[in-house]
Amino acid sequence: MIKIDNLTQIYPSGKGIFNVSFEVKKGEVFGYLGPNGAGKTTTIRNILGFSNANEGIVTIKGIDCRLKSAVLQKSIGYLPGEIAFFDNMTGVQFLNFLCEMKNLKDLSKRKELIDLFELDATGRIKKMSKGMKQKLGIVAAFMHDPEIFILDEPTSGLDPLMQNKFMKLLAEEKKKGKTILMSSHIFEEVDKICDRVGIIKEGKIVAIEDIVSLKAMKTESFMLRTSDMNDYDLLLSENLEVEKINGSTLIVTMKDDYAHLFSALSKCHITSFEVKEQSLEDLFMKYYGKVVANE
Repeated sequence: MIKIDNLTQIYPSGKGIFNVSFEVKKGEVFGYLGPNGAGKTTTIRNILGFSNANEGIVTIKGIDCRLKSAVLQKSIGYLPGEIAFFDNMTGVQFLNFLCEMKNLKDLSKRKELIDLFELDATGRIKKMSKGMKQKLGIVAAFMHDPEIFILDEPTSGLDPLMQNKFMKLLAEEKKKGKTILMSSHIFEEVDKICDRVGIIKEGKIVAIEDIVSLKAMKTESFMLRTSDMNDYDLLLSENLEVEKINGSTLIVTMKDDYAHLFSALSKCHITSFEVKEQSLEDLFMKYYGKVVANE
């Protein structure tokens, strides 16, 4: 559905994206991960036809995104990371403006979304909170029921309740067979909804993994407190991965050899033991660190 082939865009500063290539299949939710400044938004702007890349091409349904961006906009729901509004408009005026642009006559989906997110769209946009503006952006992106969604940090500014509502909305769209590319740094979101993830670092794709494989790499960590300072060296001698937090607190990380772990712990003087499950964020940062170390 979306194909990015050897995309390169270099800014005067020398930063940008370099030889970025990946595909998003029809009906797939693709998570696009990386820290701020890694190149996620630059990639997205090229998918939407808003930027001129130095090299490479982006197509949606086989159509060149740069040459036919106006045609493709009809089938895309776009939520920018930083939304620019007409601040003097009310929320209703802004949505009406977009409906006229898109020639959208059926407003039932719009009303459903406004009710879902408890959006008061009658006030002027410039007086809206960040969370309220984000809700308005979500309604604008979803109200014409597009087949493709390009979402850049979609839950930014939303409170936890609204974040959950948004994730349920995405799950419903996924069931309908919609294609979704979602940039995010909230790894719980990625874990819940994505089929595959692409990891970008300093403008270059460093990995593309399916979410099942990524989660299979997860390990477990155990936070230990000990009354004997020699236990750290003892656990190291048992070939365990041990990190010393302070004199008496240790973290042991492992995958599945629990018999070995508990055999080693039986020789220690443990005063407390706590399971510290690794999040997808921990996994990503560990993976990211390995990529940096290997360069």
